[in-house]
Amino acid sequence: MIEVDGLTRVFRTYRKQPGFWGGVRGLFHRKYEETAAAKDISFRIGEGEFVGFLGPNGAGKTTTLKMLSGLIFPTSGSARVAGHDPTRRENAYRRIFALVLGQKNQLWWDLPAIESFNLLRAIYALPAAQYQQTLDELVTLLGVGPKLNVMVRELSLGERMKMELIAALLHRPRVLFLDEPTIGLDVVSQKNVRQFLRDYNRRHRVTILLTSHYMADIQELCERVIVIHRGRKIYDGALDRLENAGGARRKNITFLPAVSGGAERAFPADWRSRHALATTRSEDGKFTLQVPVESVVAVSQEILGTGPVADITIEDIPLEDVIAELFSAQT
Repeated sequence: MIEVDGLTRVFRTYRKQPGFWGGVRGLFHRKYEETAAAKDISFRIGEGEFVGFLGPNGAGKTTTLKMLSGLIFPTSGSARVAGHDPTRRENAYRRIFALVLGQKNQLWWDLPAIESFNLLRAIYALPAAQYQQTLDELVTLLGVGPKLNVMVRELSLGERMKMELIAALLHRPRVLFLDEPTIGLDVVSQKNVRQFLRDYNRRHRVTILLTSHYMADIQELCERVIVIHRGRKIYDGALDRLENAGGARRKNITFLPAVSGGAERAFPADWRSRHALATTRSEDGKFTLQVPVESVVAVSQEILGTGPVADITIEDIPLEDVIAELFSAQT
């Protein structure tokens, strides 16, 4: 459904010298600098896949989505979405994809959302029956029926995002690009949006490319992730194998000594250094040992047998930490 080959985008920006005379000199001798927002990115996404697109701020995620949407042109490389070249901006292509930007609105601010939906119906020339059926389905799934006639500026952030999703899906796109759709939402709204996207993807086999800094979005929705850093792709594969990208699988063992100060006697620093890849201690007295997966049972048994323990927890390394390590390794 999505084919990207060597996609590159270089931005050329004017670098102004400080002060008044710096501005005057810039009239005659301008200095420019080039920034590669995307560098030779290639990947394939099949129909119906829900893929996470990860990277730190400035990595090139939004730039890539805009190139796939035809909003900006690549400096080099090519892309095809459902057989279409986004740079040609054909009407046939515009009818099969949608782009949702979490920090930008497409709805009219001072009108009820239903007015914007009716406008989109006219723009896409949607048959009345199809439009009403799709609208009813989306409104029911998102539970925003009572809010359709409320001005957009009076809606909460979560309600506005639900309306944005309805606007993007009214024409039943085959491809959906989502850029930070849950940014700024509360926990309940995030959960509702994720549930809707999961159900909609399964029901309609829509191909979705999602960028998000909330790892809960990625973990609950995506089985595959593409990670880019400084414009370059550094990982493309299954989410459950991402933690292996930087080495052996690890887990955290967190324990709280039963007696305050007893950890230094029962679990001295030299013991912890022998058993753990890394050790941290929190202000509440808890110790966290990072150990290889194959050592979890042995280390846990030794912790329980060496000294009194009030509490012990074993958990996977947080995905945020795994990705941060991956970025650090590329620096």
